[in-house]
Amino acid sequence: MSNFNIDSTKNRTYDAIVIGSGISGGWAAKELTGKGLRTLVLERGRDVRHVVDYPTTMLQPWEFEHRGQLPYEVKQENPIVSKCYAFYEGTTQFFAKDKEHPYVQEKPFDWIRGYQVGGKSLLWARQTQRWSNFDFEGPARDGFAVDWPIRYNDLAPWYSYVEKFAGITGNKDGLDTLPDGEFLPPHDLNCVEKYFKEQVSKNYKDRHIIIGRAAHITKAQPIHLQQGRAQCQHRTICERGCPFGGYFSSNASTIPWAMKTGKMTLRPDSVVHSIIYDEKKGKATGVRVIDANTKEMIEFYAKIIFVNAAALNTNLILLNSTSNRFQNGLGNDSGVLGKYVAFHNYRARVSGEYDGLLDSTTDGRRPNSGYIPRFRNVYKQETDFLRGYAAGFDGRRIEYNSSEGIGEDLKVNLGKVTRGAWSVGSHMMGETIPKESNYVALDKALKDPYGIPQLRIAVGYDDNDEKMVKDYLQQMTDMFEKAGFKNIKTYDSKQAAGLDIHEMGGARMGKDPKTSILNKWNQMHACKNVFVTDGASMTSTSTQNPSLTYMAMTARAADYAVKQMRMGNL
Repeated sequence: MSNFNIDSTKNRTYDAIVIGSGISGGWAAKELTGKGLRTLVLERGRDVRHVVDYPTTMLQPWEFEHRGQLPYEVKQENPIVSKCYAFYEGTTQFFAKDKEHPYVQEKPFDWIRGYQVGGKSLLWARQTQRWSNFDFEGPARDGFAVDWPIRYNDLAPWYSYVEKFAGITGNKDGLDTLPDGEFLPPHDLNCVEKYFKEQVSKNYKDRHIIIGRAAHITKAQPIHLQQGRAQCQHRTICERGCPFGGYFSSNASTIPWAMKTGKMTLRPDSVVHSIIYDEKKGKATGVRVIDANTKEMIEFYAKIIFVNAAALNTNLILLNSTSNRFQNGLGNDSGVLGKYVAFHNYRARVSGEYDGLLDSTTDGRRPNSGYIPRFRNVYKQETDFLRGYAAGFDGRRIEYNSSEGIGEDLKVNLGKVTRGAWSVGSHMMGETIPKESNYVALDKALKDPYGIPQLRIAVGYDDNDEKMVKDYLQQMTDMFEKAGFKNIKTYDSKQAAGLDIHEMGGARMGKDPKTSILNKWNQMHACKNVFVTDGASMTSTSTQNPSLTYMAMTARAADYAVKQMRMGNL
């Protein structure tokens, strides 16, 4: 019996464990296996293999039973996830349904999740901007949150490293607010977007319209071909899974790359309960997992643990990892675990029409749009709110056709396209301020289907966010008016926090162990062999889409962790 236990433990022991297989977890798996570590990757959801497990990726609209629309019953059963723009008949298989993982909303919060191998990397919007020092220095300047322990120069080489592998399209714009990267050929702005760019440049010195930067292969390089990936086909149905690997996902890129090393063991259907802390050794020794199929609890062991379950689930796991040493959650000597959660404010939009350039229209599809980098409170505090916002911008020709008639007349009318003015639109991407009052915690009574405490989420907007929305609507309206756009309309959706799908914080980085959970290497101050490199680690949110920064921080942290382990420090 003793030998059986020893053999069983040995079979469940690895050099490293990665919790989660999404964007950051996939990168952790790639980097750790690439450095020779036997790595176990735990994923709470089912296995999804590249190409073969994308059931809707080649379907035409008429091949869907409901022509892509969600049945009434599905909407009724999923009032939260059905609010997501990407949740429709062709993608439901990649979203966690509301009943599968209940949670408590102390404040309205729409928690959008993807529980499968690859996580939300199958579903993300693929926009990838680097942060600048203006973003890393924001908390130090205005005193909200704590100072980041890193600056742009710490991440710059790692941004380059992950950009080359992932494949990022973009233009070198030379903006200090948005550092240039290692870009594949850019998409092009269309004629009305170029017109708006010219008008903005003419009327404002501090505002720029650029083509977005996105994780799409516009010209495959040898490193992409080695991954088995090909050029983006501009189908713009990316959220169904891309059989070409034209956009970056864990499924198409980092997971198969890690698998080829022979060092990775992938275990789907593994719901992580908690991290095991050894009081005598003074470090984490493994992870407790509940098998999603059998409900059996199993323990796995490793020298290094990377927590990449996505921001709120990472907080949940750490809060649930209690011991005599850490009675309020693993590494939580500071008491800030679960607190200072922030997100992006996507509530506001502006639309309009332009009746010029009527001799032109657009052709084909583009998985990208124009982008307006942050221009508020960059060099100095100039408004009555802190931080700022970026914005998207796009223009397209309004088209009409007639559905009148029967038979041959109907066919003829449907084939006639009448083009009207250009429709133009913008949406806001605002930075929210991390505050102690925005937090997540474990519910003391309610459990999920696996017996794990449900997460209580108390994250919402404040007066700073309201002022920012007002300013965005005013400034964008002014920009539209100066460009000669007509029929300008403003919208505030009042949507709950969470629908931006950019929640961050809770296990933030910082210089002082008294006010943060992680150091500058994404390493726990109080438990040195545990690293957190997903959204939970973020000290503040900036205005940029965060996924590229998660990738860079993960590669950097993995490099540091392996070096420390080999020196005997972990």
